[in-house]
Amino acid sequence: MVYKYVFGPVMSGRLGRSLGLDLLGGRICSMDCVYCEVGATRDLTTERKPYVPARDILNELAAWKAEGLAVPDMVTLGGMGEPCLNSEMAEVIAGARELFPDTDIAVLTNASLMTDEVVRRELGLADVVLPSLDSLVGDEFSKVNRPCEGMTPEAVAAGLLEFRKEFKGKIFLEILLVEGINDSIENLEKLKDFCQRLAPDRVDVVTQTRPGTVKGVRPVDGEVISRWRKVLSAGDARIDDREMADREDMSMERATAFVKASLARRPQTVLQLAQALNTEPETIRQAVEALEKKGDIIARQNGHETFYHGVDHILE
Repeated sequence: MVYKYVFGPVMSGRLGRSLGLDLLGGRICSMDCVYCEVGATRDLTTERKPYVPARDILNELAAWKAEGLAVPDMVTLGGMGEPCLNSEMAEVIAGARELFPDTDIAVLTNASLMTDEVVRRELGLADVVLPSLDSLVGDEFSKVNRPCEGMTPEAVAAGLLEFRKEFKGKIFLEILLVEGINDSIENLEKLKDFCQRLAPDRVDVVTQTRPGTVKGVRPVDGEVISRWRKVLSAGDARIDDREMADREDMSMERATAFVKASLARRPQTVLQLAQALNTEPETIRQAVEALEKKGDIIARQNGHETFYHGVDHILE
């Protein structure tokens, strides 16, 4: 089966082998972050509607389950845009829980729609919510996240604090630093105060490690990351040491389909794909070579590593 909305699993430092659900079907988001690994936002909006019907996503998820693959550590709503924009998000969470009753459901979000009490209530159905908040300094927020007009970091922070009061699950806050944009002392001090008030279950301070949207955007160095993590009492965001299932004996046809779907959402190396899909690196290498030869994916050098991404990945 060719999957349009189910992708991965992807190996996540916070969630383990995470099976992704794309609730937008395209780059539709309330922000256009300079570091975004899926490419430039095509539709910058805060309008909620069923961009992809819940039944279509859940039909694909049921088909994926029927393939008999190793159960993921997490089913994660995310994909190519802001999942909270999908007005049928609650149905997706409920349906995923029915299909995978012993697997936690997570939602990746930029937190911009948490100002809406309906969104907060729907997010409350998940087990883990992973919001991001990169800066509480107005001009930095605008430069790094490039949000919809009128959106402010103060409003996003207030929405998150309201959600914390209501939510019974876990909150993993992520702060992504970009050199010269949001790595200021002022931002660090504001986020320190905010984290004390939010009291998330985990704080991850990270920097860009995959090709992003805007050329020339640079990661901060290790000393900056260490200082921020110490101030914010943030944990190390390395991949967890989890027991992996036996490797899948995956056919080339199936491996190629999974790789293509995964790379449409997230640039990855051959080894990252092999680890996430729980199969032999050589099988993935052959699949990647076949897809690159057909022009379905593109190779891009990032430091000493070669990342692959879908041809629809737009850079500025």
